[in-house]
Amino acid sequence: MAASAHTTGSQSAAPLLDHLARLTRARSEAVLGKLGLRPRHLVCLTVLRDHGEVSQQDLASVLRMDRTNLVGLLNELEEQELIARRRSKEDRRRHVVGLTTAGERRLRKAEAALGDVEDEVLGALDADERATLYRLLRQATGSHMDCAAAVVEAQADGDDAC
Repeated sequence: MAASAHTTGSQSAAPLLDHLARLTRARSEAVLGKLGLRPRHLVCLTVLRDHGEVSQQDLASVLRMDRTNLVGLLNELEEQELIARRRSKEDRRRHVVGLTTAGERRLRKAEAALGDVEDEVLGALDADERATLYRLLRQATGSHMDCAAAVVEAQADGDDAC
């Protein structure tokens, strides 16, 4: 882990990150709403695309959601036919969740719309500056993102992670 580089006053990144997050969130929620999605739907669809079919229990762990809340989220996605749930062949007590073709299409549309939002919010940055910002944000969030991926892998192996 890098040494602390605590900054104060006008050099603090936190208020600027918060402002960019608020701008991005407001615009993102608006474009996602037009597609019948909310940010939590997008995260779930992205996890399913990136990791393939996964048990509801593992999905709850990756999303850091209570299982009851996850069921509500999955119900919303299933009503739109964006995901499909089925009983696990290995353990009939478990449900497996997967992305449908319609879910893949909607996710692609959402990602394209969010790309437009990003172009709007980060329009003052050129391509190299955006690449640097992305690299720095990945670096800053790396341990958190790695933990989510580790949960899926570890639980598939029957272990615990993070």
